[in-house]
Amino acid sequence: MLPVLLGCASCSKAGSVQGNAPTELPLPERIQVVFNHRDGARYRSPLNDQWRNGDNLEKFVITAIEQAQQEILVAVQELRLPGIADALVAAKQRGVTVQMVIENSFSQPWGDLHEADMSLHERRRVAHLKMLADRNHYGELSPTERYRGDAMQILRRHQIPWIDDREDGSKGSGLMHHKFMVIDTQRVITGSANFSHSGMHGDPAAIQTRGNVNHLLSFKSTELAELFKKEFLLMWGDGPGGAKDSLFGLAKSQPGIQAAKVGGTRIEVLFAPHAKRQKMNGLQFIAKQIETSKQSIDMALFIFSAQALVHKLWEQVQSDVKVRLIPDPSFASRSYSEVLDLLDVALPDHRCKLEVGNKPFAVPLEGVGTARLASGDKLHQKFAVIDNKKVITGSLNWSPAAAHTNDETLLVIHSPLLAKHFTREMDRLWPGAELGVTARMRRKLERQQLKCGSGKQME
Repeated sequence: MLPVLLGCASCSKAGSVQGNAPTELPLPERIQVVFNHRDGARYRSPLNDQWRNGDNLEKFVITAIEQAQQEILVAVQELRLPGIADALVAAKQRGVTVQMVIENSFSQPWGDLHEADMSLHERRRVAHLKMLADRNHYGELSPTERYRGDAMQILRRHQIPWIDDREDGSKGSGLMHHKFMVIDTQRVITGSANFSHSGMHGDPAAIQTRGNVNHLLSFKSTELAELFKKEFLLMWGDGPGGAKDSLFGLAKSQPGIQAAKVGGTRIEVLFAPHAKRQKMNGLQFIAKQIETSKQSIDMALFIFSAQALVHKLWEQVQSDVKVRLIPDPSFASRSYSEVLDLLDVALPDHRCKLEVGNKPFAVPLEGVGTARLASGDKLHQKFAVIDNKKVITGSLNWSPAAAHTNDETLLVIHSPLLAKHFTREMDRLWPGAELGVTARMRRKLERQQLKCGSGKQME
């Protein structure tokens, strides 16, 4: 087992760029990528007007919207940033068609929500949004502040058409978890980031936060944009209030793996979900990429709960493939986390049961380092780099729910140039990671062992 490193170069605390700025890496033709925690870039946080390290993901999105001339199609889990809402309104006012699909849990303006109807998590989220809206810091929102701080209210007042995943007549799909925009059927913006303060900048109630660790990509390609537009139109149907012909979740008949060229870069696209029996679903597509590895696999994952992928990693480790994994600390120690399998840990759940098919590595994998982040931030990435030449990314977490229930995007990008950018992000996170079984995992394991003994195999 490698020793635990005491440094915290990758922590998400506020700071300034130290020393010389890193050399800028070249990018593939017609592709851009931004990381909201990366070294070598700085911007003023809209939360506190302080300079911070990282790319401004919100500005990246707004700039793309401002360049639209004909059409903007938005499919995002949530939109809580008034700046992006204002940019969409401005686009509509100059004659651009704007349409949006959103997850039903986030489709209502927060100003319409009643505290009695909200969970504790939702009440905290709305409290944070109110804090941001209180621009004069008087502690009470004026009508103008309440409107100006509510992105969905801005869109509604200016009659930007949107639907959520109840437009098909159901109570909602698993999750409408996409995070993409299609602009003029020429450009696609996508990645891991939600369009929210916590997804890009941080939480106003916790000044130490810098936002969940995320990235966004921009692709200029009519060929790729057409694939994303088709996915959008399946969900959109005839739009709000019409026939219930919107398709979400397994109701969509997905075409399987599709391919497009962006400049000279080949990109494979898979839109989820798929039934478990389907020959090529999201997890099988990822497994296929893992199988091709000859030298190295780097992974930065918010959720890793797919047992089948653990088996594939084990096979590659036996073939001397070097594996590094950075998981989010809040999910790494959950009973269904496959991070535990890689560390040869079996953790019973709250019912003292072990996961079906649970198969920890016979020897703990040395290349597991749990991210150290400011309290309140999450490692929200969903990417892997295979042999320093291709990148797996998108909205899809490495979980059965993402592959078989949710509306998701999964990309495999064949580009050594782009792979260098994601490897650099991995290298930024790695020195500050807590290697092996963390103190948090040990405490949870001890509590469950006292409660459950060795646990029982779930039937």
